[in-house]
Amino acid sequence: MNGFEYVLQQVINAVSLGSLYALVAVGLSIVFGVLKLTNFAHGDVMMVGAFTTVILGVAGMPFALAMLCGIVAAALAGFVIERIAYRPIRNAPDVTRLLTSLAVTYILENLGILAFTSSPRNFPLPDLLNGSWQLADGAITFTNINILTIALSFLSLLGLGWFITRTTVGLGMRAAAEDMSAAHLVGLDVNRVIVIAFVVASAYAGLAGVLWAAQAGVVQPQMGFTPLLKAFVAAIIGGFGSISGALVGGYMLGALEIFIVAFLPDAVTPYRDAIVFSLLIAFLLFRPGGLLQPNREIKL
Repeated sequence: MNGFEYVLQQVINAVSLGSLYALVAVGLSIVFGVLKLTNFAHGDVMMVGAFTTVILGVAGMPFALAMLCGIVAAALAGFVIERIAYRPIRNAPDVTRLLTSLAVTYILENLGILAFTSSPRNFPLPDLLNGSWQLADGAITFTNINILTIALSFLSLLGLGWFITRTTVGLGMRAAAEDMSAAHLVGLDVNRVIVIAFVVASAYAGLAGVLWAAQAGVVQPQMGFTPLLKAFVAAIIGGFGSISGALVGGYMLGALEIFIVAFLPDAVTPYRDAIVFSLLIAFLLFRPGGLLQPNREIKL
């Protein structure tokens, strides 16, 4: 493998990992943009989507349909969480909403442990997704699951861009993110907008959960913790509350992690996460608005 082939292989890996971070970060940014709430339960919604897919797959349902059901289950979980946990404290102080978000996180994780135990379970993939494509006499490898991850991420994110900018509901979400009180005064159904924001964000979490589990090969109740933290860093880098910032931050973070492992000395690799969170601190200190310096509204 020559230098160019090695770099190209790492770029493929970075795009695949960055796509996962971007999907999770986008969901965080949608909820924060509309409600100004950091939804720490977002990672556990990933778990709901992944476990639903596994259960239905083991029951004999085709993978594509099981994955779709997993995304729907995650969206429904987001709907229930908003109605039961977040709506009653919508106008409460920030610390109350933060603690409620953490409480929902632990409740979902413990429900997952009660239902499935804390032991990792295998994530079954169809034979089609277990294969790979090789170029340059095997120097460059595209696994089928990486191809699926990149393709579904691009398509879903393009679909989100169309939804936010071209549909009445999407424009309503942007208006509510700009000024919730003014949106209510002009007749916008604020409750409906917030519910839709949670459902859309949770659907993206469900998709990310399925793809994350498919790449890892296992599912467990605590599986959403690491991608949530990394997506939070990505959202801060891009600009919290900015959808386009979440995309930029997600792909930047994916590239940073892959390139640290691929191009820096082996002695540095164990400190990859420390480098990532040092970057978070640097952004919070010197550019707290993120790369795109968003205002309070959802942006694309």
